[in-house]
Amino acid sequence: MVKLSVIVPFYNVQQYAPDTLRSLRANTREDFEFILVDDCSTDGTPDVLARAERELPGAVLVGHEHNGGLATARNTGIDRARGEYLTFLDGDDWLAPGYLPQLLAAIEALGCDFVRTDHVQCTGRSRSVHRVPHGRRGTVLNPREAILPADRSTSVDYAYAWAGIYHRRLVDRGLLHFTHGLRTAEDRPWIWKLHREAESFAAVGLLGVHYRRGVASSLTQIGDVRQLDFIRAFDQVIEETARDAEADKLLPKAVRTYCAIMAHHLGQIERFEPAVARKLRSMSAAALKRMPQDVLAEVMDSMDAQRAARLRRVRRRSVGARTVAA
Repeated sequence: MVKLSVIVPFYNVQQYAPDTLRSLRANTREDFEFILVDDCSTDGTPDVLARAERELPGAVLVGHEHNGGLATARNTGIDRARGEYLTFLDGDDWLAPGYLPQLLAAIEALGCDFVRTDHVQCTGRSRSVHRVPHGRRGTVLNPREAILPADRSTSVDYAYAWAGIYHRRLVDRGLLHFTHGLRTAEDRPWIWKLHREAESFAAVGLLGVHYRRGVASSLTQIGDVRQLDFIRAFDQVIEETARDAEADKLLPKAVRTYCAIMAHHLGQIERFEPAVARKLRSMSAAALKRMPQDVLAEVMDSMDAQRAARLRRVRRRSVGARTVAA
């Protein structure tokens, strides 16, 4: 009987994969499995993983014939997982020794659908602790209660899939899979769905995941068209939340978060290739038009002036273009 499945996608992380795999070796247990998903790497990552398959107890190596992105790679791992519980790790991050047994003990003691944890962010040699934005620790709650308020950071804004552990019943209910093909912001529709539809969760003050920031190959560092998948991700959040029985209450939070992320990307538009920057502006204008306009108006009126101005400029440019075309 496999107690815990750890799903670890890898893509062109030859430099970091050995650290990741060493950290898994420091967390082995006879009832743990480690599903290593090679998302069609083109560097030396496959060789590193082939050695791990032989040397890491509980390793299961799965290879993609085509690169599908992080969401698709995680789904492959979920489909292969046999554990009563599941968790995630990215192929360039690492775990503290003995962390996984503590994580498993936490969710078993609480008996809830999923548990969220703090993490350590690592940028070069700098380390900082990032905590789940949820005040009550070790208390089982309804996840819907952790979505609001709209104007503060809440658990749905802490969208890291690897910062937690999840009971298999979430897989059986169709709540744990990611939207196929999303190349960035894949955690956003996922975390919203969990908080809207799962029955119980808790946050715990457990540190063990080390999240590596500033990796040159990471999509957060690359200004190409894949970054624009955040629009498809948040469109899904808005669409699914609009169908919720409490849509009137939840949509302001969803729209506000969408607008904040959009304003962030527009504020860093110079890092995008020129064609991608133009596409970001046009896609943002179209997305603003798709949002519930009454909610959008309230959100923009309550945002800080700088971010609201960026969004309004995009909307005006879109209106002007339509007028010229007419």
